[in-house]
Amino acid sequence: MVDTAIVGHIAYNGQLNDYIGAVAVGSMIFNFLYWGFGFLRMGTTGFTAQAYGADDKREQADILTRALVIAFSVAFVIVVLQMPIAALARQMIENKNNVMDLALRYFYVRIWAAPAVLGMYALKGWFIGMQDSRTPMYTAILIDAVNIVFDVIFVAFMHMTVEGVALATVIAQYSGLLLISGVFVAKYRKRYTLSFKRALRLDKMKLFFKVNGDIFLRTVCIIAVTTYFTVASSSQPYPTLAVNTLVMQLFSLFSYFMDGFAYACESLCGKYYGAKNRTGLQQVIHRVILWGVGLAVLCSLLYGFAGQWIISLLTDHEDVIEASKDYRLWLVLIPLTGFLAFLYDGILVGMTQSKIMRNAIFISTALFFFSYFAFGKTNTALWTGFILYLTGRSVCMMLMSRKQIYT
Repeated sequence: MVDTAIVGHIAYNGQLNDYIGAVAVGSMIFNFLYWGFGFLRMGTTGFTAQAYGADDKREQADILTRALVIAFSVAFVIVVLQMPIAALARQMIENKNNVMDLALRYFYVRIWAAPAVLGMYALKGWFIGMQDSRTPMYTAILIDAVNIVFDVIFVAFMHMTVEGVALATVIAQYSGLLLISGVFVAKYRKRYTLSFKRALRLDKMKLFFKVNGDIFLRTVCIIAVTTYFTVASSSQPYPTLAVNTLVMQLFSLFSYFMDGFAYACESLCGKYYGAKNRTGLQQVIHRVILWGVGLAVLCSLLYGFAGQWIISLLTDHEDVIEASKDYRLWLVLIPLTGFLAFLYDGILVGMTQSKIMRNAIFISTALFFFSYFAFGKTNTALWTGFILYLTGRSVCMMLMSRKQIYT
C-alpha cells in the first residue's frame, strides 16, 4: 500500500504517466511468478505442523531442507528467464499512458529479490508449522519498515520513480531473509541435522509434490483471476485501472487480516490433525470462524463509511478519487463474501486436504470468467465476477470439507 501511495503522489510532469497502474502491472507479473510457488509456504506449513503434532523431529528437518532446495532452484530459473518473462508480459498488457514501459522498469529491478522471496516462503512456512508465528511476524514488520523507509528515501528525496519503489522492495526482502535465517540458526540449528540425501528421497519428494500439485493448481487459478482482473482493467478507459488497483489494495489489506487467522488454522489444525485430536481440530475451526465473521463485518463497515477517505490517502489525483466514488458497494461486499475462503484455505492446508481446495477453486474461477464475459466485459461485470469468485470459494470449501472435519 505504501508503494501505491508513494507513486500515487508523483506529479505527472506534463505527461500522463500512470504510475499507480504501472506498479499494479509490475506487481501482477510478480504475483504470477511467485504465487504459483505459494505451495512452498502453504505445503511446508501443513507438513511441518503434522510432523510437529506427531513429534517427528527428523521429518521436521527434512521438510525444511526439501522446501529450501526447491525454493532456491526455482528462484535461479526465474532470474535467468527474466528477459523472456518481460517479453511475454509486454505482449499481454497494453501500453496505455506508458503503463507497460514503466512496469518493466520496475520489473527489471525487483526481479533480483526472487531468491529472498522464495527462500522466505519456505522458512516462514516451516516456522508457522512449528507453532512459531512470532518470527514470521517480526520478519514481516522488518520488511515493511525497511520498504517504507527506502521508498521515501529513493522517491521523495532521490526523485526516483518506479525503480526506486522496486529497489526498496529488493532491499527489504533480503533484510527479511537475513533476519529469519539468523533466527533459525540461533534457535533451531543445533537441534536438527539437515540431510539433503534423506530429505530428497524419491518417495518423500513424490508425496511433497502430490499434495503441493493440488495447491499449485489452486494457485494457478488464483493467478488467472487476479492477472486477468488487471489485464481487463488495463483495457478500460483511464482511470479505471488506477481505481481498480486502489480498491484491490483495500481487498489486499483485508486479506492480510484474514491470512493471520488462516496461518493460525494451518498451524493449529495441522498440529491437531497430526496428533489425531479431532476435538481440538473442531474447536479451532469453530473459534476462527467466529473471529472471521466479526472481522468481516467490521471491515465492511469501515470500508462502507471510510473507504473513500482511505483511497484519498493513497493518491491525490482528483480524477482517480472522483471515479472511485462509484465503488462503495464492491468495498462492502469484498469482506463479507471472501472471509471464509481465506479461513478454509488455512484449515485445509493444515489438514493437507489440498484436493478440496483445488476443486473449489476450479468452480469459482469458472464463475468469474463466465460472469465477466456473460455480462458484457464491462468493469461492473469484472467486479460482479470477482464477488462471485470469492463467494464460490467460500461456499464450496465449506460444504466439501464437512466430511473430513466432522467424521
